[in-house]
Amino acid sequence: QVHLAQSGGGLVQPGGSLRLSCVVSTSLFRVFAMGWYRQVPGKERELVADIASGGSTNYAESVQGRFTISRDNAENTVYLQMNSLQPEDTAVYYCNGDGYYSDGYVPGGYWGQGTQVTVSS
Repeated sequence: QVHLAQSGGGLVQPGGSLRLSCVVSTSLFRVFAMGWYRQVPGKERELVADIASGGSTNYAESVQGRFTISRDNAENTVYLQMNSLQPEDTAVYYCNGDGYYSDGYVPGGYWGQGTQVTVSS
């Protein structure tokens, strides 16, 4: 069973934009939070943005004002709109869904498969 399915990565020039999407399985019936993380080889995975069940959002300082996390009213898709992309944003991006799934609760939630975002001229 696929819990989260990502799409939207790719290659973009500096200053460009991309939107990542993450479709969450209906098996997630009680959401604690949804988030986007990124990871560069040799470094720890870091939080980019998250959105809590109540709608509050949180952003890493490095993306504040450039990235926006959102979700639809059905809470089955979460997005990360990335504007003014810079080479430092190059990473593998992962979505995360924390909450109760039909197959139980997994501390830390489930992860999407990851998608590469490369910012280069």
